[in-house]
Amino acid sequence: MQNLQATIEQIQIELDEKDAVREIALKSGRSITRLCRDIIHGIHLKEDVSTPMQTAEEEVLSLRSLLTEHPDLYAAGYVETAFQEMAEAEILYSILYDCPLKTPREMGISSTSFILGMGDVIGELRRALLDALRLGKVEAAVRLLEQMESLFSAIMRFNYPDAIIAVRRKQDIARGILDKTRGDVALAIQSRALEEKMDYMNRKLENRGL
Repeated sequence: MQNLQATIEQIQIELDEKDAVREIALKSGRSITRLCRDIIHGIHLKEDVSTPMQTAEEEVLSLRSLLTEHPDLYAAGYVETAFQEMAEAEILYSILYDCPLKTPREMGISSTSFILGMGDVIGELRRALLDALRLGKVEAAVRLLEQMESLFSAIMRFNYPDAIIAVRRKQDIARGILDKTRGDVALAIQSRALEEKMDYMNRKLENRGL
């Protein structure tokens, strides 16, 4: 085994490189996740998030390039989480700011990350919907509910084993969120109808001088 030492040294070099890439990817993934959560928070506050969005997009492309020669690291939880957060931020932005939705390829993420991130957007839309209801904007809430329904229909098309895309848990969570939200919107519509009827009756009484 004359070449054993040389082989072992080469393997060690390769693993040292992978370990270094992993450390960089870990920091990058955390940075993307943090940026995207700040972006989502900013979107709800109706802030200008164009700068942090661009930063996050550049970080995703940089991470993707870094992993080109180490595709096995894509399966690492921190990478998948970061890409899902990116999808969630991009999809929520496109809906609430009414702009074209980027494809997974344009975002620099995998198709599975896109779908899993989409599942999380349903919860964020509920948050925006409840804000609209608190402001008495029932029509806006109805439109947001329609968007939630569309996203739910989209993720329910994916009926695959978890080994391919682990979306079942997100489907179950989204179903519960949607059921609760439908009830909230129905109650708001009924309350507004009652208020309008009361206003109408009060005006009639006022016209009669009562």
